[in-house]
Amino acid sequence: MSVYDRLKAAITIRHYSPKTLQAYKAWTRKFQTFVKSKDPQLVSLEDVRGFLSFLAVERHVAASSQNQAFNALLFLFRHVLEKEFGKVEGVVRAKRRQYIPVVLSREEVERVFGQLEYPYDVVAKLLYGCGLRLFECMKLRVQDLNFAMKVVTVHEGKGRKDRTVPLPQVLVPELKAQLERVRQVHQQDLAAGYAGTFLLGALAAKYKGAAKELAWQWVFPAKTLTLVPATQEYRRYHLHETHVQKAIKQAVVRSQIAKRASAHTLRHSFASHLLQANYDIRTIQELLGHSEVKTTMIYTHTVPSVTLKEAKSPLDF
Repeated sequence: MSVYDRLKAAITIRHYSPKTLQAYKAWTRKFQTFVKSKDPQLVSLEDVRGFLSFLAVERHVAASSQNQAFNALLFLFRHVLEKEFGKVEGVVRAKRRQYIPVVLSREEVERVFGQLEYPYDVVAKLLYGCGLRLFECMKLRVQDLNFAMKVVTVHEGKGRKDRTVPLPQVLVPELKAQLERVRQVHQQDLAAGYAGTFLLGALAAKYKGAAKELAWQWVFPAKTLTLVPATQEYRRYHLHETHVQKAIKQAVVRSQIAKRASAHTLRHSFASHLLQANYDIRTIQELLGHSEVKTTMIYTHTVPSVTLKEAKSPLDF
């Protein structure tokens, strides 16, 4: 079994995301090129130090990219090559630049919405209204929208964490209309004898027949069915992320907004507007699904600061 097959097996058994697999495979290939296809059992910690320093000095990668490369090689050594990684010292670190995200005003957000056609307008409203990452929005299933409790459940967000966020009440009519469309498409699929939706990991084995249940269908299903070569079955995937990205970027251009905005900008805008409305930073952290509050603190640079000139006791507030 090749290193890449073993890497895929190690990631799959730990239920890591396909994006993690893609990233780790890419860094493994780059590392293999750097060590000139040396026998995997002969690569050393010195090779790792050289590669990470090479990325910073010669390739001028961002600190986040260097960290991702480090994590990929750490996983490769421990779980694929089964070699002790040890402590990596003497590596030239990539400089971390302060990143201030692009944020749209509320008026600009509405202009973008106005330039979007169905279903991308509904997607964009959920991205902004709930502060979702694009992949989190695409992975929503019918049962994740709880109208009675007024929450949206996000399963396996970044870091494989679950969370709930408030369901925007203004979107309820549009979301209910969307679920009615999903129900109709689902009925047509069942009548056509399709094999069901895609269930990730062990869900298909755990919940027999769930793939054909309405509750497990995507909130934003793809327009066409997908043929699975291994089984020759037709299943329905969710709307592709790249289609959403393209639609939103085109909407920004048509809105004549002079900002480099994308789907993720709507999430940045969600956080900044909550902060502007004096919501607690810890609350915003939980809504965004950030592991550490310092990640959320970046949004303090996107809104005007309020300075109280006269100091007062909390008893006098």
